[in-house]
Amino acid sequence: MDVIVGAGVVGLSVAWRLARDGRPVTLVDPAPASGASHAAAGMLAPVSEVSYTEAPLLRLGAASLRRWPGFAAELAADAGLPGAEALDLRSDGTLDVAFGADDLAALDELAAYMEKLELPVERLSGRECRRLEPMLAPSVRGGLLAPGDAWVDPRRVTAALLAALDRLGVPLVRARVGELLRDGGGRVTGVRLEPPGGETPSQTPSQTPSPAASAEPGGRASEIRAERVVLAAGAWSAGLAEVPVRPVKGQIMRLRSPQPLLTRCVRGTVHGTPVYLVPRGDGELVVGATQEEMGFDTRVTAGGLYELLRDARELVPGVTELEVADVVAGLRPGTPDNLPVIGPSGTPGLALATGHHRGGVLLAPLTADILRGEEGELAALCAPGRFREIS
Repeated sequence: MDVIVGAGVVGLSVAWRLARDGRPVTLVDPAPASGASHAAAGMLAPVSEVSYTEAPLLRLGAASLRRWPGFAAELAADAGLPGAEALDLRSDGTLDVAFGADDLAALDELAAYMEKLELPVERLSGRECRRLEPMLAPSVRGGLLAPGDAWVDPRRVTAALLAALDRLGVPLVRARVGELLRDGGGRVTGVRLEPPGGETPSQTPSQTPSPAASAEPGGRASEIRAERVVLAAGAWSAGLAEVPVRPVKGQIMRLRSPQPLLTRCVRGTVHGTPVYLVPRGDGELVVGATQEEMGFDTRVTAGGLYELLRDARELVPGVTELEVADVVAGLRPGTPDNLPVIGPSGTPGLALATGHHRGGVLLAPLTADILRGEEGELAALCAPGRFREIS
């Protein structure tokens, strides 16, 4: 049996794919789908997010994006939804725009780099940008269109994954993992649960405890044994194993209007500061996101929200007329090289699915396939072995 520690979009995706393959799976998380996945905007944008030093991440992202249509269709079917449109999966492309002269010069340099990589992008004048998105500010100087980029609503995706897992009968233990269990040779053999406040961990309604769970004399399930533990705890992974993952804080705003303000994802640079706006089909507009090295601080701050709204207003002035629906801060799991850590660790019985930083939603399908046993160049790029042995 596999025990998946962490029920964000990555852990849920791994559990769902393994369960579909017929493997016994148990998920453990005190608050499923409430962390970085809940805060994420859901951009599936490997082309528009490319940077000069992250060509391997581009290859991973592009490969995972190609898997998303099939992934979404199968997930919708397993969750009992009418189709992938129920996840608000959209493929209208990303428009990357520049506000000032310096921003435009930087965008031109990036465009040249993208063209060198033979990426499908189109340079646009400010007028052409506004023709595509009439709500853009007159001061927008130019842009780049990445027509192959897409986006999805992560909250709908995680809700669908939970529904699909419920229909497959996968146990979901709502408890915190205190430590990994090991045998005398150091092999990981399961997890020990650490319920908050000493209360009994609970299973989701209609689901039963894993048959591999052991109980203390008082009846409290305290351990779950496993053939393999998959650590997918995001920014908290380093608390359970020696994996080089750190929290990177991101603050985000969700605004709302009766009709969508934009038709595609808009990214921009305003005086050197990046900002993005992601529209939903129901009129929601996600504005994000800061990147702050603040440890495990999940406070939403006035300064962070001010910067987001200030820069978004420069690109799309109409955002100031929208209703504020939600503000949230999440913790992305960052790694030293910005690549995820996916696959068998250096410790028998322990596999990793963490360190996805900004790309957890994008890379979820690929991550699940690697944990199902896919090998090759893509798996090698994010293999834990590129760091020292992880235990």
